[in-house]
Amino acid sequence: MKVVRIIARLNVGGPARHVVWLTAGLREKCETLLVAGRVPPGEDDMGYFATANRVVPLIIPQMSREISSKDLWTIWKLYRLFVRERPDLVHTHTAKAGTVGRVAGLLYRWLTPRALIGRPRPCRFVHTYHGHIFHSYYGKLKTRIFLLIEKALARLATDRIIVISPQQYREIHEEFGVGRSRQFAIIPLGLDTSAFTDWSARRHLMRDELGVSESDLLIGIVGRLTEIKNHSLFLRAAALYKERFGTRKDGRRVRFLILGDGQLRERLEGQARELGLETDVEFMGTRNDPENFYPALDIVALTSLNEGTPLTLIEAMANARPIVATAVGGVVDLLGEEVDSSQDLEARGYILGKRGVRVRAGDAASFCDGLRRLIEDEELRHALGERGRGFVEENYSKERLLTDIMNLYDDLAQEKSVESVSSKARLKSKTMGSSSASDSRL
Repeated sequence: MKVVRIIARLNVGGPARHVVWLTAGLREKCETLLVAGRVPPGEDDMGYFATANRVVPLIIPQMSREISSKDLWTIWKLYRLFVRERPDLVHTHTAKAGTVGRVAGLLYRWLTPRALIGRPRPCRFVHTYHGHIFHSYYGKLKTRIFLLIEKALARLATDRIIVISPQQYREIHEEFGVGRSRQFAIIPLGLDTSAFTDWSARRHLMRDELGVSESDLLIGIVGRLTEIKNHSLFLRAAALYKERFGTRKDGRRVRFLILGDGQLRERLEGQARELGLETDVEFMGTRNDPENFYPALDIVALTSLNEGTPLTLIEAMANARPIVATAVGGVVDLLGEEVDSSQDLEARGYILGKRGVRVRAGDAASFCDGLRRLIEDEELRHALGERGRGFVEENYSKERLLTDIMNLYDDLAQEKSVESVSSKARLKSKTMGSSSASDSRL
């Protein structure tokens, strides 16, 4: 099986690692070409991760995240690539790659003489939603246009739609009406959990680097400094915690770390100064050693306005780290059902789930309350961390991901084979019917 895999760019984040893992992990079972756009200025490039996994992507410089006239050139290049490579299956990842890849796929399928007799090129198209852009990214008009495009592409140019959590399926299909239910497959993310097996032995490494004592508490947030990640909420919650409870608890200092970089760094650093957090918050920049920085943290936070299933939280759970996060997208499924209903959400401000604390998106006071619960309850932090670690090891291994994706590819290949046989039979039947009619006239 020949597969062309397309992603808009290999920037820092879960989708880039996901496509590299798939490309490298399935190379013994199918021939895969990874296609990506160029990472724009201001974003960190994860090309090093592809190199480390012996994956050499084909770069289309015109493919970018934003809409531009270059998109037409990208579509043409992808169409020419499909004609040259003749893939059995095209798998697109993320919104932009999903749009240009599937439009090019429509051209590839139908721009052939065989289409005149109802036999387009036999290529299957799969799209994975790592998140979605149906709220919190753009204004109402642009969002509505994008939603209409996604609905059309799901109907005209997609054989399977992969979502990475049940909550994402409910949002994309049931709430926003994209696709038909039979098109969907829920395939959770996967990662190499073996990289974190001895996390406790590495706990001291970044803490020593920062000069942090073992008794101090480190609360960290990991991700690109972009609007959708809403780091501003993290800073407001930190300032609110400092105002209400100070920065020491039982003699232990509470510090806040921001791991990641991006276009909003200067603005966020200015906000931290305005909130009086200069000595409480440290901007760490991008780090490529998750096996070292997760163990150093006592609590991992996420403040996003919209998410698929954040790989950062899965990695945090693999390191037995407790989590406080906004209840968006697949976060709800990760943190599990409510285990403490002794007080309603309005009064308490947060929900204690089986594997973490979740709060309302955009609510600094609720986030502060959830954070305080974890800071003050060491036993709860340990319990949530251990439950999370067991959950990730059972459900989010890279091996399971590769098996699930390959099974989906095999199912599509079998469907294509059956359809090809049926198509030939119908064509033969028509031909024989025409011959019989000619014979009877003679």
